[in-house]
Amino acid sequence: MTEPDGPAGSTRRLPTVGQEQDGGDLHTADRNTPAAAPDRVPTLEQGGGRAGRFWSARRVPAALLALVLLGAAGLLLYDIAAVRAGRPAMQWRRSLADGLAERQLDDVAVLVGAGAAALIGLWLLLLALTPGLRDLLPMRRDRAGVRAGLDRTAAALVLRDRAVEVPGVQSVRVRMGRSRAKVRAVSHFRELDDVRNDLDTVLATAVGELGLAKPPGLSVQVHRPAKKG
Repeated sequence: MTEPDGPAGSTRRLPTVGQEQDGGDLHTADRNTPAAAPDRVPTLEQGGGRAGRFWSARRVPAALLALVLLGAAGLLLYDIAAVRAGRPAMQWRRSLADGLAERQLDDVAVLVGAGAAALIGLWLLLLALTPGLRDLLPMRRDRAGVRAGLDRTAAALVLRDRAVEVPGVQSVRVRMGRSRAKVRAVSHFRELDDVRNDLDTVLATAVGELGLAKPPGLSVQVHRPAKKG
């Protein structure tokens, strides 16, 4: 039978949760010390976060142009190779060369062809220099490497749902543009000025909650329903 160390009846306190033992000494963790706070998630009220528009891939115009250029280049190279091999040039190339040699610069066919070529070139330049995707509104970038967009139809539905919650509003039509949202409401009771003021407040808050990089301006119109008969 063994006897406990130390005087009789003495007890030894064991470490508890929240304590740690270091070199025989007991240290109690400070409960008032706050834990490491996680990274705060960006909110819609934060400023900054400018973002540009999304660029369209425009695969259909690029594919059509590539096919046309590929076919024309292949046909021309084949004709040149045939002439170098001692065969006569194709009829279309001889007719084109004779026509260009005989026609004057002020000829109607030459002017029409030049105008069509210029219009096609301007159209291609416009496609190359503009981003496209006009129906997709860029949202504010609060995190690096993350881009988001909101469809204009979805944004219009959000504004419409907020507008119909205003007392006195019977129906609402929202037309969402890239720089301005046009709201037309029908009010069947209450003063029109009061309804318009409430709509301005509610819709301004709703636009801010959309989180768009460039919040659109608001144009609110309120009128009475049309009289029947």
